[in-house]
Amino acid sequence: MQIGLRLHDAAGATLEEKMRNAREQGFTCCHIAMSKVIPGFKMADAPTLLTEELAAEVKALLRKYDMTCVLLGCYLNLCSPDEKAHARTLDIYKAHLRFGKMIGTRLVGTETGAPKVAYASSPACWTEEALALFMERAAPVVRYAEEVGQVFAIEPVCRHIVSTPERCQRVIEHFDSPMLRVILDGVNLLDWHNAHQAESVVLDAVGRLGPYAELLHMKDFIPDGPACQQARMDVANTLMFDGLLSIACGLGQMNYQPLLALAKERSLPMTLENTNPANAETARLHLLALAGNA
Repeated sequence: MQIGLRLHDAAGATLEEKMRNAREQGFTCCHIAMSKVIPGFKMADAPTLLTEELAAEVKALLRKYDMTCVLLGCYLNLCSPDEKAHARTLDIYKAHLRFGKMIGTRLVGTETGAPKVAYASSPACWTEEALALFMERAAPVVRYAEEVGQVFAIEPVCRHIVSTPERCQRVIEHFDSPMLRVILDGVNLLDWHNAHQAESVVLDAVGRLGPYAELLHMKDFIPDGPACQQARMDVANTLMFDGLLSIACGLGQMNYQPLLALAKERSLPMTLENTNPANAETARLHLLALAGNA
């Protein structure tokens, strides 16, 4: 079972240090977000920074530490009404697709944004108009992914435009492209409205999106309350959204069995989120132990 880590959650100040430390903790694959692991890298400059020379350096490090990059992150808002900013964003996505192909990543991944300049959730995200806008804006990215031969993956998140498994399935079926796939994160589909039905939400997601999933994001959750507040004080690198605390695997209430079964069935890699250097290895071992019963 291939379990990886977001390298910006690993210890170290440089890409090599982070990769080495992740490998020493037993991780065999990674999620790379260039602006978070390379000092001075600015996403706005990605079209000029993501060169063949830099790709060669990244590939050399992956070989040195016997790791694979399963996800190159490009988490920018594709649906901003600022047309000038959108044109630049489109160039950045294309640059990541080219670079992803050069380093041999499995996916270039993104979340699905909001129909406003600020990348922030609002009721406008969940309208039919917003979904149509996302599909319009994603179309040139998908076409470019097909052109360069690099898979592009979307990650449904309850706060964003593609907010449910059903909406994500509609997007995938609309494009009907082998170069558009899904990053499945069970916790990202939950908020305080549906957390009590977490297992049914995840089962629905696996049923609808399992055939299109190429990567699983794994983390845990704690609903808002005393345990949540204590965890926020005690554990580094947690994230609070929509009445839920996102936290490292094994520290909350998540039932991983449907996701682990999908990972086994389709040989899917997974990457951990909301870990820190002190708990990442424990989270990995927790999933491995559970997988023995999946």
